[in-house]
Amino acid sequence: MSAHESQVAGAIRAAKQERRGALVGYLPVGFPDLDTSVAAAIAMARSGADVLELGLPYSDPVMDGAIIQEATQTALADGFRVAHVFEAIRRVREAVDVPILVMTYWNPVVQYGVERFAEDLLAAGGAGLITPDITPDAAAEWIEISERLGLDRVFLAAPSSTDERLALVTRSTTGFVYTVSTMGITGERAQLDAAARELTSRLREQGADLACVGIGISTAEQVAAALDYADGAIVGTAFVRALRDGGVERLAEVVRDIAAGTARS
Repeated sequence: MSAHESQVAGAIRAAKQERRGALVGYLPVGFPDLDTSVAAAIAMARSGADVLELGLPYSDPVMDGAIIQEATQTALADGFRVAHVFEAIRRVREAVDVPILVMTYWNPVVQYGVERFAEDLLAAGGAGLITPDITPDAAAEWIEISERLGLDRVFLAAPSSTDERLALVTRSTTGFVYTVSTMGITGERAQLDAAARELTSRLREQGADLACVGIGISTAEQVAAALDYADGAIVGTAFVRALRDGGVERLAEVVRDIAAGTARS
């Protein structure tokens, strides 16, 4: 783990001190347009999200379910550019003091330039990256740069991972380990896999300090169930759908409803 003080880990620990789990809320930048996506992220923070996960729209989103894919395609069609991510982060951070992670596939970062991307992210007030399609053993440049700049790097752990792989992910991650609740793409699941509970336990055995569960979590009940064993829950599809169907006002309502599931008894 890095020696730098992680904004994201700090937010998760603050939630723990309040006897609740952390809520990580995902929305793509630029959906349905840039200004609305900024307003939506601010509303999400004000309605109970402890950490914001802002997605960088990408033309080949292999891990995303239909609703998120549709939203990112809308953003791309509206003229999304990578620079819009940094603009959005700056504008959100001017309004709310909530750490912001960017969820991005690795190719846009490489195309932009890894060091330049990291420096622009830091300058905008971003906390770090969630990188679903790059593994720690392939991320030496990003690990070195993020360490130097004090940015969080969130890698994913899957139920199929070996103990050796989980140990590598745990050693390489800062902020929290993104614990994949089910194999496959993001979206809502009627029932969370027991695999997520087992995976979190295996990560703890490998020394993981903070683990947040994502993929398939869409209700306050599912958040509460995940927080029975994890430090935080990551919600995306339910929030994107709320924004799509009812605008910022409906999104804020759904965030408040789901955040109600973070309280611990």
